[in-house]
Amino acid sequence: MTDRFLTRLRALNRAVAVLIGIMLLACAGFVLLDIVLRQLGSSFGGTDEVSGYVMAIATSWGMGYAMLELGHVRIDILRSRAGPKGRSLFDLASLMILAGTVSVIALRCWPVVERSITNMSRANTALETPLWLVQLPWFVGWVWFALMAWLTFVTALLMVLQGRFDASEAAIGVFAEEEAFQ
Repeated sequence: MTDRFLTRLRALNRAVAVLIGIMLLACAGFVLLDIVLRQLGSSFGGTDEVSGYVMAIATSWGMGYAMLELGHVRIDILRSRAGPKGRSLFDLASLMILAGTVSVIALRCWPVVERSITNMSRANTALETPLWLVQLPWFVGWVWFALMAWLTFVTALLMVLQGRFDASEAAIGVFAEEEAFQ
């Protein structure tokens, strides 16, 4: 059951990653078109602003995918010296700290969004973008990451409690460089 759940989470996050990739590709096309237009004496204007917004949104949404694909970096000098149970406990502690940290970030993002909505804040740029339009998907991305981290933590904890240390390590562990390239 836990393996299927993690498989579904990974599939869901792959779909999110594809959508984020499409958004980044569209943004790159937008910037490229603006560069061409500048060569012809015209410009959209604001491409730097829009691309900054896109990067912030892509980062917050992409973190859950990176976590489930074991793409986050950890220093594992102590972990590598432990047995399977010890490695699982290090992995769980690491994931719990990550989930807690991301939860705090998500909670701290909401007042920023709320203030922008309440004050009807706009960017102090030529585009005068209503900030909540950008901050809301950015905030939801952090909430998504926190949710994915906690769901993954609970799933891995169940694996450890069932004594499935290898499955837990495969789900949330960290691998040495030589293992990653084999």
